[in-house]
Amino acid sequence: MKLPTDIKKIIVFRALQLGDMLCHVPAMRALRHAYPNASITLAGLPWAKSFTERFNNYFDDFIWFPGYPGLPEQPVDPVLFASFLNKVQNRHFDLALQMQGNGTIVNAMIALFEAHYTAGFFLPDDYAPNLEYFLAYPDYGSEIERHLLLMDYLGIPSQGTQLEFPITPQDQHDYETLQLALAPKQYVCIHPGSRGAWRQWPIAHFAALADYAVECGFKAAITGTREEADIVAAVIGQMREPAINLAGLTNLGAMGILIKNAYALISNCTGVSHMAAAFQTPSIVISMDGEPQRWGPLNKKLHRTINWLENDDFDAVKKQAIDLLSVSQVSL
Repeated sequence: MKLPTDIKKIIVFRALQLGDMLCHVPAMRALRHAYPNASITLAGLPWAKSFTERFNNYFDDFIWFPGYPGLPEQPVDPVLFASFLNKVQNRHFDLALQMQGNGTIVNAMIALFEAHYTAGFFLPDDYAPNLEYFLAYPDYGSEIERHLLLMDYLGIPSQGTQLEFPITPQDQHDYETLQLALAPKQYVCIHPGSRGAWRQWPIAHFAALADYAVECGFKAAITGTREEADIVAAVIGQMREPAINLAGLTNLGAMGILIKNAYALISNCTGVSHMAAAFQTPSIVISMDGEPQRWGPLNKKLHRTINWLENDDFDAVKKQAIDLLSVSQVSL
């Protein structure tokens, strides 16, 4: 059902982490193209304020979402939630978009936003604020394509599936401050961490591929957050070859430049893999969550996604690395 064309104030609810938000960008690009003069506000996790600043072509404002019963990303503060809801209601949005997921937990909450129109995903046997603008959740395809299906359902044409990660002058400054001896396309990023331990490929396997990258003539840059310092140190500790430990040294913008300039990325299926897709940096992505078709990059030639739960064969992954990092491809 096509939405009206005179919508001026939109609130988008998606309170998730980096990778989830990057997969959401093509839908926001379509939304902005359809409503170029609308004010679009994101309601999300605290960190996502910086996301809206980076993607200020698509978002005009941010409201911090303080949690809701049943959502695992953060604990619920009832007092702060009441304040959040009051703030949203007082903004009198024309349209509220539920883009968190299938709606089983949050659709009742979205109805409380009291927007003139409410749209999003739902499951047929569960509650939806209305059936006119709610799409039965498509439990298939990539996360990118699922949200574009919702846009299409609402009469909003796609503007492409490509991901984005804008680089700012501050990002460049932060990267240069690190003074890394890494020439563009002469190093490989190895990112062994992930938000959930169950999504982390074995450390020994990352170490082996990092060694192979060095043997091919690349430098190995082992990356991670401050909280992932132990994992990064463990990978380096199992390597035979030298590596550069970047755990906790790069903020998100500097990490973007690092991935943009890398010859390749090797990682779990996590936020950095979507950054590599945005920059078209070749990658090997290990899927440990059983949903490679949903979260793996769309370009299967540039990005090789391995479903480890179906085929836990390290030699098969090593063959992908040999193909990607052949010594004939690097200028020594």
